[in-house]
Amino acid sequence: MRVVETCAEMMALCKEARRPLGLVPTMGALHDGHLSLTRQARADNATMAVSIFVNPTQFGPNEDFATYPRTMERDLELLEAQGTDLVFAPLPPEVYPEGFDTYIEPGEVAEGMEGAARPGHFRGVATVVAKLFTITRPDRAYFGQKDGQQVAVIRKMNADLNLGVDVVTMPTIRDPDGLAMSSRNAYLTEEERTAAPVVYRALCAAESLRRAGERDGGKLRTAALDVLHGEPLVSRVDYVSVVDAETMEWVGISPVERRLMIAAAVRLGSVRLIDNVVVG
Repeated sequence: MRVVETCAEMMALCKEARRPLGLVPTMGALHDGHLSLTRQARADNATMAVSIFVNPTQFGPNEDFATYPRTMERDLELLEAQGTDLVFAPLPPEVYPEGFDTYIEPGEVAEGMEGAARPGHFRGVATVVAKLFTITRPDRAYFGQKDGQQVAVIRKMNADLNLGVDVVTMPTIRDPDGLAMSSRNAYLTEEERTAAPVVYRALCAAESLRRAGERDGGKLRTAALDVLHGEPLVSRVDYVSVVDAETMEWVGISPVERRLMIAAAVRLGSVRLIDNVVVG
């Protein structure tokens, strides 16, 4: 396993690498959700590359960039055990050198939900993923469904800019009680961790209603909110949204055959959790 810190060296190694090449972009603090991506990438490709980069441009001014979990030594041990060939672990000045002034502005797919709650977030995501794609030139790139809107933004950018990457979406990996695995789960207190599966239960309540034939997105949203409002430790619901699974457009009344994503962002104390389920 080679650990690479510069764009130039990573570009050279990927150019020489056996094909196909699979890329797993991460911000580190790896968990079983990330490892499900690396296992698939290892199975699908002759070369597997993983990036570990806490991307400053996708964090807002009052968000947790400075305190985001960083566990590089452990991450590298996990990746070596997964048979990773290349790890790209640059520092921010390597990715955004002095004078950097070119960003990608995603369109309507990025406007609601996380885009509305975290202005500028998807501008940072799209820019860094585009850079990772051009540095590594992967045949495939692997992302988790937990960040469903992020995947939609990346898919749209990849298609619009003719980047030619096969964007592979893998299922959300959950703890036995249903909580979606996330690096930020480490912030939860013991009491908050016990309450946290309420997010998935809320989504499942809406999903069950949809599978029973409910066509009204507003009623699906209400079903999820009723569950969330029953948990005292939920300090705020940023959103519950029922959207088209590809375009991220709000869905009002729709045929039951239409593929929907029911998504939520919820705060337990100071910890913000996001999750979603796809129906149809």
